[in-house]
Amino acid sequence: MKHLEWSALAKALGATLGVLILLASSGCATVRPEQRAILADPTMQFDAKSADQAALDHALENREGSTGGGSVRGGGCGCN
Repeated sequence: MKHLEWSALAKALGATLGVLILLASSGCATVRPEQRAILADPTMQFDAKSADQAALDHALENREGSTGGGSVRGGGCGCN
């Protein structure tokens, strides 16, 4: 009876370990050098406004003496 319980426990543990190994290895990906430039583009960054970014914006506004304009892009010629 005890042998049967240990056998079932060993099988369940082995199956769980196998699933965990498969899940851990599925996150690996090979990226070619020409793809790295695309993935490093600033548009690939998260847009979440963090507390750190808010503090940096506040410090920049105080240093520059201006507010806003941080997200506006363009050269000022009106062509964008």
